[in-house]
Amino acid sequence: MGTYTLKSIGNANDYMTIVREVEDGYVVRIVRDQDGYNEVKTDYISKSLFDSCVRTGYLTKVEQADAISA
Repeated sequence: MGTYTLKSIGNANDYMTIVREVEDGYVVRIVRDQDGYNEVKTDYISKSLFDSCVRTGYLTKVEQADAISA
């Protein structure tokens, strides 16, 4: 489905992976770099919010190879 980097402050390498598409949005896995360890969270994002985040640059699609090495 896709992996996206999250616009972050500093050198954080936070990213979000779409796990599953549902009727009105997406189930996503968000991985945030918190002082050297990864905080993993599964959440929901509506399609309209997702589209807005991509359009404004908060989410940027990455190649799968880049996401794995992060």
